[in-house]
Amino acid sequence: MRAYKDLSKEELLCLKAELEKSYEEAKEKGLKLDMSRGKPSKAQLDMGMGIMDVLNSDSDMMAEGGVDVRNYGGLDGITEAKKLMGDLIDVKPENVIVCNNASLTIMYDMVSRSITHGVQGSTPWCRLDKVKFLCPVPGYDRHFAITEHFSIEMINIPMTPDGPDMDLIEQLVSADESIKGIWCVPKYSNPQGYTYSDETVKRFANLKTAAADFRIYWDNAYVVHHLYDDRQDTLLNILEECEKAGNPDLVFEFCSTSKISFAGGGISALASSKGNLDWVRKFLTIQSIGSDKINQLRHVRYFKDMNGIKTHMQKHANLLRGKFEAVEDVLQRELSGLGIGQWTNPNGGYFISMDVLPGCAKDIVAKCKEAGMVLTGAGATYPYGKDPEDRNIRIAPTFPTPEEMAAATDLLVLCVKLVSVDRFLLNKQAAPLAASQHRAVM
Repeated sequence: MRAYKDLSKEELLCLKAELEKSYEEAKEKGLKLDMSRGKPSKAQLDMGMGIMDVLNSDSDMMAEGGVDVRNYGGLDGITEAKKLMGDLIDVKPENVIVCNNASLTIMYDMVSRSITHGVQGSTPWCRLDKVKFLCPVPGYDRHFAITEHFSIEMINIPMTPDGPDMDLIEQLVSADESIKGIWCVPKYSNPQGYTYSDETVKRFANLKTAAADFRIYWDNAYVVHHLYDDRQDTLLNILEECEKAGNPDLVFEFCSTSKISFAGGGISALASSKGNLDWVRKFLTIQSIGSDKINQLRHVRYFKDMNGIKTHMQKHANLLRGKFEAVEDVLQRELSGLGIGQWTNPNGGYFISMDVLPGCAKDIVAKCKEAGMVLTGAGATYPYGKDPEDRNIRIAPTFPTPEEMAAATDLLVLCVKLVSVDRFLLNKQAAPLAASQHRAVM
């Protein structure tokens, strides 16, 4: 099949008729497919059910140091959990605070504290005329939702396969004191699956910022979420690089077991410098009597160490690999060479990012929904839900079965083709009109 841009109007009309027939047949199937969120499948959740059996009414409930996990205390987590979560992101236990199931809650709290009380003695953001955050795009919609919730202005930063545009970041943060942070998903990024290069990490660690309270929000959500044993991305340790650069307080790093154990019942952690963590602990003494230490102990006794986590993640990879490959196979077979879409082929993470023709993403998502498949809303991967070019679509292959995933991708490419044909026909109709108007003016 030739590229759509090379087809005549008659060829496009013929193709449109064929595609519309296929689309009506697809609607008649009564599909009910959900690719709207990066959720673990039931099979993934079932794999970890043994975690429920490591503690029972006869279990020893004492953690290291004689801490009874059933009682008050242990504000920043039990020692064993600090070590486990520290090993997950290659950080010393003393640089870790262990929290409840959602790292997103920690991120929200960090922004909220900065607004009401300031960062480590700096002016509270609520007293400033303007507060801004940098947002690599396309990116994670829930990050953007937090900053929008607090009326923080968001600035788009284009992503590359090596990470966000560092030239632009360095220029902006050095000149504008109102820029207080940046959202980052540095490994297998959401949604493109990119991993920041060594150079990008080092440039982050060496940032010269106009704002003393600028912080990098380093959401290392997919640190061990590889799809392949022989194709695994690596990521430099941002905390170590910040130490080397003399910027130990520059980063807040977040992680969780949400997509390792249970999405609704894991544990999460914050890693940072001693100064940053001491600042956080002042709030925790008022905010909380401690996170769920029983769940922390449960995770430690189930996984035991990083080898246990790695073994468990290989099981996840075995379930997910076929789903990602099913998507990639259909996209390659059906869209390659047509000039109407491009997509990423990540080595890990939870998403595939697809760019279609400008101005087409919303129409494609709407057509998919009409035929029984729910995708992440077009524009969700950009601040304020506004994709300037209306072209990015996030594909979440994890929740459906491989068979459902193949069917869903078939429907997606059908809608991509149909909307793209309409766009080229519209352009061909507009061209003669523009030419006739030009002649009339002449």
